[in-house]
Amino acid sequence: MATIKNKYQGQLRTTATHVRSGNEIITDAPVDNNGKGEAFSPTDLVAGALSACMMTIMGIKVQQYGFDLDGLESEVIKVMADKPRKIEEIKINFSWPDCPADHDQRAIIKRAAMTCPVALSLHPDLKQTVTFDF
Repeated sequence: MATIKNKYQGQLRTTATHVRSGNEIITDAPVDNNGKGEAFSPTDLVAGALSACMMTIMGIKVQQYGFDLDGLESEVIKVMADKPRKIEEIKINFSWPDCPADHDQRAIIKRAAMTCPVALSLHPDLKQTVTFDF
């Protein structure tokens, strides 16, 4: 059974539907690649998926310490290469001003983030630069 169904909408736009929930994501080609840039590009979703996966794994990890990730945010920067056109680097900065974790717990949380399924699935040539501000 499919998890996602994609449909090409024309003009370099697609709609991805999550089968179980019915939620939709629209993608557009970016302006610098003949698109309108009115929505996430497919490569934006890859970069965002890395951050979201890391947050999810961190959330699972902190549950064992009896707290959650309230206040955790990330900023994601995707760096594209030209020839061939591909994601060259994903930079993620996590900010968690009110982190309740102690020093040892923080190290474990950071390590968990770096071993999330998306991080481990991306090609090793794709540079993942991750900083933690907590």
